[in-house]
Amino acid sequence: MSDIRNIVILTGAGISAESGLATFRGPDGLWEGHRVEDVCTPQALARDPDTVHRFYDARRAALATVSPNPAHDALARLDAEWPGELLIVTQNVDDLHERAGARRLLHMHGELRSALCAACGRAEPWDGPMGQGRRCGGCGTPALRPDIVFFGEMPYEMERIERALAMADLFVSIGTSGAVYPAAGFVQTARHHGARTLELNLDPSAGSFLFEETRQGPASMLVPQWVEGLLAARPA
Repeated sequence: MSDIRNIVILTGAGISAESGLATFRGPDGLWEGHRVEDVCTPQALARDPDTVHRFYDARRAALATVSPNPAHDALARLDAEWPGELLIVTQNVDDLHERAGARRLLHMHGELRSALCAACGRAEPWDGPMGQGRRCGGCGTPALRPDIVFFGEMPYEMERIERALAMADLFVSIGTSGAVYPAAGFVQTARHHGARTLELNLDPSAGSFLFEETRQGPASMLVPQWVEGLLAARPA
């Protein structure tokens, strides 16, 4: 492991589930009672903005009831202590990585505590209800929407992610279903460029067979153990 310098980590809903945030695709997932088409598409926002805003206002309020767990804390420690390049790419829209202290972080699907102006494209911090008629702090247009990548929209900073994967010595996937593209294809990109690959997940994912190694168990147990071992063998 001492030859590893550049690391890309992908995290999914499974890393936050142990903090008490429901996953989108589990039996008690956030989509229960809501069709995806009703809360997470541009068409839904145009057709029924009140429903969309209520859905994300509730998700935003739920963040106040949870805290980072040992998996978030371990990745924040790795962020602080790893001497090489590190990029944590999260599919999650919560802020638990940031609250744990992670800084080398990219939210590819947007952030709950951010608002996006549909008129000028400006993003700004946001907490509390959003609703119709809220005005952009930049252009003043009442066109704010949740800064969430809806289905059918392009995830954020894909070029930066692809560059990091091309340079990675190690790619690690944590708590993700491996079923949603483009994130599901990251392991193949990393392998194509010669990276080692590791999956840490509660259960086998749809793409487990693509990884050199898969470890199963709770993220709060697996991630701290993996980080401890990695830092012990870190390059000088």
